Amino acid sequence: MTEAIRGFWVASATPLAADGSVDAAKLAAHAKQLFSKGVDGVVLFGTTGEGTSFNAAERVATVEAVLKAGVAPERIGIGGGFPAISDSIALTRAALGLGLRHVLLLPPYFDRSVTAEGIEDAFAAIIDGVGDDRLRAYLYHIPQISGVAIPTHVAANLRKSYGRVVAGLKDSSGDFKQFQAFRAAAPELAITVGNEADITRAIAAGGAGTICGMANIAPELVKAMVDGKDVEARMQAAIDIVVKSPSFLTTLKAILAAQTGDASWLRVRPPLRALADGTALKRKLDEMVAPAIA
Repeated sequence: MTEAIRGFWVASATPLAADGSVDAAKLAAHAKQLFSKGVDGVVLFGTTGEGTSFNAAERVATVEAVLKAGVAPERIGIGGGFPAISDSIALTRAALGLGLRHVLLLPPYFDRSVTAEGIEDAFAAIIDGVGDDRLRAYLYHIPQISGVAIPTHVAANLRKSYGRVVAGLKDSSGDFKQFQAFRAAAPELAITVGNEADITRAIAAGGAGTICGMANIAPELVKAMVDGKDVEARMQAAIDIVVKSPSFLTTLKAILAAQTGDASWLRVRPPLRALADGTALKRKLDEMVAPAIA
């Protein structure tokens, strides 16, 4: 499990305490519950985990606490993308020092005019700055959120330059043709998909698996996709319940709160605003999940 992320990984939501800090004990318990459902690992502080709302020190302290709670380091990945390259380097070094190896790296964001060469230089600066062969870096392609796409040739060049240190790529574009383009350009990369409806066909086409957010609330349904069962229509219907709401993150947390009976899952960090209740959304989700896994 240390060479590259493969199989069924969850982009974990981040539970918060009343003061807005991370509730690390609840996060560790959430991870263990997911493992009991067939999940291979969790990625903390990605998009679903409100990652850009947490600084490097908060992320590292959370990982330390989750490790102390008994979650194995090889089952943890961490979001390490920051606008400042030095922050990405510092977080990645700290994560490696704690025994983690899997770090997801966003391209530099906020500058929408950045060139392909600039994107490649930024990733190279992080990897060179970390300077540690234990690192397994994953390029994180989610242009509809970050505003910056990763060109396929950049992914291929980085793999050629750094070998297995650039272990994979997470394609969360939701465009299967984009996944195929990455596979064609850089077939040695372990490419995971974030769009749950694409999981089965992506694995069949040589993909490494998934790192996805819907598994927080429907792990059995996502596992069915990973296992190749014919549940894509149910999966898409479940996705639509969440993505057609005003905010994917607040809706997902509201459903988690309804599923667990724990209202603290509703908490989010600004600029997000919590939903009042996710009970009705949970009922709709149950209608999609139960028949698909029966």
